[in-house]
This record gives sequence, structure tokens and C-alpha cells, in this order.
Amino acid sequence: MSERPDRRPSPSAAKRTGWRRPAAPATPPPGSPASPQPAPAAPAPPNHRSVIDSAVYRDGRRVASPTTLADTFRRLREEPDGMAWIGLHRPTEPELHSLAAEFNLHELAVEDALEAHQRPKLERYGDTLFVVLRAARYLDAQEEVDFGELHVFVGPDFLITVRHGGAPDLSTVRHRMEETPELLRLGPEAALYAILDAVVDGYAPVVEGVQTDIDEIETEVFRGDPAVSRRIYELSREMVEFQRATRPLVGMLHGLMAGFAKYGTDEELQRYLRDVADHVTHTSERVDGFRQALTEILTVNATLVSQQQNAEMRALAEAGFEQNEEIKKISSWAAILFAPTLVGTIYGMNFSSMPELSWHFGYPFAILLMAVVCVSLYVIFKKRDWL
Repeated sequence: MSERPDRRPSPSAAKRTGWRRPAAPATPPPGSPASPQPAPAAPAPPNHRSVIDSAVYRDGRRVASPTTLADTFRRLREEPDGMAWIGLHRPTEPELHSLAAEFNLHELAVEDALEAHQRPKLERYGDTLFVVLRAARYLDAQEEVDFGELHVFVGPDFLITVRHGGAPDLSTVRHRMEETPELLRLGPEAALYAILDAVVDGYAPVVEGVQTDIDEIETEVFRGDPAVSRRIYELSREMVEFQRATRPLVGMLHGLMAGFAKYGTDEELQRYLRDVADHVTHTSERVDGFRQALTEILTVNATLVSQQQNAEMRALAEAGFEQNEEIKKISSWAAILFAPTLVGTIYGMNFSSMPELSWHFGYPFAILLMAVVCVSLYVIFKKRDWL
């Protein structure tokens, strides 16, 4: 998208009187109903601090650090040329509704910020820009990618960040911007671009961590680790989430760049955003490459597992074949030895009325018979390769 809050041509022209609320509520004429007052900030639940940091800036320098949303609203009204930067972490519904009433936030954007689990997007509601970002960080101990969600409301004189999850660390972004007041005085857009830069820079350690994981997975695949398939699958799912975080961001940044001329974006911010767009494009291409590499690794692993299974089946078949050969040899010799045993057993019964018992050639005939049977069986088994 190319819609963004109207830029001021220079800091000296940053009056924004058409966008600001009155510095002090006007006194209603006698007899008229009282003017509605902005809803006060709801108290945070015990053991939970939603407002991480809240500050009012003038000319790029912090002039107030209110501790409550109500104090922030009041202090901002006292600074006609000021800008409020409110950082929230998992705010309550009353807190977001008080912000919506004070800064005229659209109810659909507020609903998205409450529910979270949104895709990265950029939408404009009147003078307010609503941006959803998916931040990521690499957890070395678990060797996995942790995703966070960040919602940003950008108005003419305010910037509100609603963070869901551990990433990103916006305190570092705020500190860096406060050290460069010449950039911060350009308004909420400058802070938005700094946040975009922090989110995209946070992808770099994730990319390096994933690259290391892929290198390790390749080693495990060729080493035959049986648990590598699960690791490939889990990392592939994380890369799907990573793609969902980076791909929409490419279009969002190019949409912002397309509106440079229309909205009179400061030259410094234009260079800033182009650099962020280059980084996120590079990251998106790396993530696409990771998914392709993991798909190929999974294919190679399946092939290697199949080859290993085939080798094991072939080894089992060869073992079975060898066992059958041994059984045939044993059976052949058992048959050969059975023949003389049978003849000898019959002629050893010593019955007085047995034929050939008194025959003069009985013994040589029995020996010859056993030899003929044994030799015949041996020749038969040999021709059949049993011996």
C-alpha cells in the first residue's frame, strides 16, 4: 500500500493544527451539555504492566515521560507541536479502547490489535496508518525460531506500538532514535521506519541460525541419523512461518516507496526505507532458498532411508539363501547316510528265518548295496547343486 500520514515539508512547518485536539478543552456555553471528555486509561491488572514506555517529544527530544496513559494524553495536549510514542505489551481491552477514544483509532484496527494472530499488513484509516509486523528471533538453546507480533498505529502526532510476544526489543529502537533527534523530529514516520528496520535486522540472526541448522541436518542425513526426519519437518514448518512474516513485508515496503512523491516523504526517510526494503528482499529470497533446500534434503533423506532398507532386505535375503543352502547340504548328507543305516538295520535284526541269512554272498551284497545307494544319492544331489 502507498497510503501514509501526510508528511510535513520541514520541521519548522510541523504545526499539524488541523490534526491536533485542542490544547485544553473549551468551556461549554451556559445551558449547553458538557463536551465529552476522553476516556481515562484503565488501570492495569495486578502483576502486569502493559505500558512499557510512554514519552512525549518536541523537536525530536523527550520532554515528558508520563507513567500512565491519562498523563500521556494530558501532556500531549500541552505540547501543540509534540509527538507521543506509547509502547504497550499485551494491553487490556479497556486500555486499547481509551487509546482509540483519544486518538480516534478505527475499531477494526483496535480489534486486530486485541486478537493478535494477524498477517503482516499495512492499512490506512483516515489520518492513521495501521501496520502489522511479524518479528522473529533465533533461540540457540532450543535451536528454533520464536515469532512475535507487533501492531503499530501511526498518526499525525502519535505512534503506538502493541507488542505480542518477546520480539522485537523496541527499547533499543527508542534509545537509538533519541540519540538522533534530527531524525526523530521528522515525526512518527521516522519512528515507524526505525521499527521496520529493527524488525528486518532481527531476521539476520535467524537466517544465520537456520543456515547452521541446515548444515547440521545435511551432515546428519548422510550419517544416517534416524531422528533427522523429524528435525527437517519441524524446521520446514518454521520456514513456512518465516515466509508468512517476510513475503508480505516486501510488498508493504514497496508500496510505501511508491508513495514517496505523493506524500512528500523526507529524502532521509526515503533512503532509510530503501535500505530496509533491500534487506527484507534479501531475507525473503534466503528464506525461499531455505524451503527449497529443506525440500531437497527431505527427498535425499527419503532416498537414503529407502536405500538402507533395501540393503537390509537384501542382506536378509542373502542370509536366508545361505541358510537354505546349508539346509540342503545337511538334508543331502542325511539322506545318503540313511541308506546304509537302513540296510544295516534290516540285516542286523538276526531273525533265524530271514532270507539270505545263510547266503554265502550276503555280506558282500549288503556292502555293495549300501555303496550303490550312497553313490547314487550323491550323484543325484550333486547334479541338483545340493552338495
